[in-house]
Amino acid sequence: MGPGETDLELIRSRIREVPDFPKKGIAFKDITPLLQDGHAFRKAVDAMAAPFEGRDLETICSAEARGFIFGAALSYRLGIGFAPVRKPGKLPPQTHTVSYSLEYGTDSLEIRQDALAKGEKVLLVDDVLATGGTMEACCRLVETAGGVVVACLFLIELAALGGREKLPGREIVSVLTYD
Repeated sequence: MGPGETDLELIRSRIREVPDFPKKGIAFKDITPLLQDGHAFRKAVDAMAAPFEGRDLETICSAEARGFIFGAALSYRLGIGFAPVRKPGKLPPQTHTVSYSLEYGTDSLEIRQDALAKGEKVLLVDDVLATGGTMEACCRLVETAGGVVVACLFLIELAALGGREKLPGREIVSVLTYD
């Protein structure tokens, strides 16, 4: 970290923007430089964990693939369990499944039926809040499995894409916001 550089400036400096990826017109936020810098990655996990220190949480749920990176690290950091949310066919049966809309079709996510106890307090974690479709599906999936969504946590929020609008009434925490 350079002189006077704050933790958030350090984290932001390690997120690379890749123009026209995965298709023309998209400015992809690449987190791999952040992950390659152990100090910056630790600061990112600490910044994500800070609002939830001492909160009444029991489990973190994250969707594959990049959500696993932050979800598992936060599970360790906060000392609570981790339950993966996966694409269909990746978890042993029995699972709950939720389908959701994408701009070009539909997709589905699953969680094991025994992953959460009734009323279990869950923090949902992902790397990026864009349109909100994946997190909305994760919320529905956790609730179908009997859990209670306490909050939705993101490293990055792409505010212009309006993802918060798909999560009305939910506590949403983002470390970095891009317009």
